[in-house]
Amino acid sequence: GTAVHLTAGSFRVLAEEGPGCFAGLREVLTGGDVVPARSVARVREACPGVVVRHLYGPTETTLCATWHVLAPGDAAASVLPIGRPLSHRRIFVLDAFLQPVPPGTVGELYVSGAGLAAGYWDRPALTAERFVACPFAAGERMYRTGDLVRWTDDGELLFVGRADA
Repeated sequence: GTAVHLTAGSFRVLAEEGPGCFAGLREVLTGGDVVPARSVARVREACPGVVVRHLYGPTETTLCATWHVLAPGDAAASVLPIGRPLSHRRIFVLDAFLQPVPPGTVGELYVSGAGLAAGYWDRPALTAERFVACPFAAGERMYRTGDLVRWTDDGELLFVGRADA
């Protein structure tokens, strides 16, 4: 089978202009910005056999940290989740005191584990602000994404907004 990886913007345009263009593909991967649920619905309607994989991950985490997979026949939500962590990645949704928040409560998203950058080149102050000691694993660091999210009851992440917006 074949797959294609598109930015959220390219995916949105193709979903509007010609959602059937993905016919014959096994999988479409997209992310990097908000992916409208309506765009995904159009593609899945035109190409019911295609898997859509929604990726989330800031540059500092090397490609992606979480994903949400919509297989043929899966029910779609009105808001596309950013999903669950990939293997070897750890995700924390924390309050201002770096304490985990319960499902349904908005908190800031932190990422640790494989693929995490060491920091910013020649920017020690910014590195210290964004790459912080992980209180849940001795000697590990985690990246403060600045993204606000919440856990769903079934363990998926929903993007809510930016902490600095």
